[in-house]
Amino acid sequence: MIVFRSADEVPEGFGPSVVAIGKFDGVHAGHRAIIERALVDAATGHARTVAVTFDRNPLATIAPEHCPPVVVGVDQKLDLLAATGVDATLMLAFDEALAAVPAEQFVEDYLVRALGTTRVLVGADFRFGNGGAGDVAFLRAAGERHGFSVEVVADVASVPSGDGEGRRVSSTWIRELLAAGDVDRAAKLLGHPHAMRGEVVHGLRRGRELGFPTANLSRDATGFVPADGVYAGWLVIRRRDGELGSGARYPAAISVGTNPTFDDVPERVVEAHVIDRTGLDLYGQTVDVEFVSRIRGMVAFEGVEKLTAQIAADVDAARAALTP
Repeated sequence: MIVFRSADEVPEGFGPSVVAIGKFDGVHAGHRAIIERALVDAATGHARTVAVTFDRNPLATIAPEHCPPVVVGVDQKLDLLAATGVDATLMLAFDEALAAVPAEQFVEDYLVRALGTTRVLVGADFRFGNGGAGDVAFLRAAGERHGFSVEVVADVASVPSGDGEGRRVSSTWIRELLAAGDVDRAAKLLGHPHAMRGEVVHGLRRGRELGFPTANLSRDATGFVPADGVYAGWLVIRRRDGELGSGARYPAAISVGTNPTFDDVPERVVEAHVIDRTGLDLYGQTVDVEFVSRIRGMVAFEGVEKLTAQIAADVDAARAALTP
């Protein structure tokens, strides 16, 4: 997948393109419905497929006090978009300058001149341009003027329950599930396990002292931090370094929280113990920590012996959860 960071990076004559536009935070089932429709339309019309998205939630610039935490970081989003099969992603920096661009200028600069758009696919709640002046009706009118069609892809929703209609799949719903520690259901909406990405850094080395060394993610790791607790999951190497190849994948027992037994960790920490593998030097590696299932909540134990016994039980539970 080609990644463009501005319209100027798109080579002349790049189109024709079928374009899917959205925040695509998490690239969940609803987002993929839009992208998959774009892929089909592009194949029919012998065009390229392009995802147009942003490096942050627009609210981070427009109304930061109302901006929720993101589900995934920029690099994670790009990897997820690449996995859908799109030909290119135009990743725009949503700063004050972009927020001020009028809707018509956005259409002309990005959709028409840069991408040679023949068809645009968006969700029903799509808005764009200065002050959110551009909506679906505006986009359709612009398409008539500039020669592209517009399709609104219906929301993906859960199966209706006895209480009424099914709930729309959204990043908001996924954040709620992750905040509750329900990584299993979040994965079903995402279509993949939720993951955090960051560099492995030195911690207090307490896990090593207890016989369960852990890989601690740096404080600037990206991705939504699930509820405190212990999880079964995977540690995946993202960057090649020596004998540890990019893409190497290890089963792990993952801890999220402040280590209440010792009460000396001021901020929440995400750390992963690689199961049944010793001698791994992960410091400085960029890794993904994928959350598969929650084993238990975070609690304080009376003494090191009880804590060590519980960690051993957690590792056994994680191993069992990850065994086919």
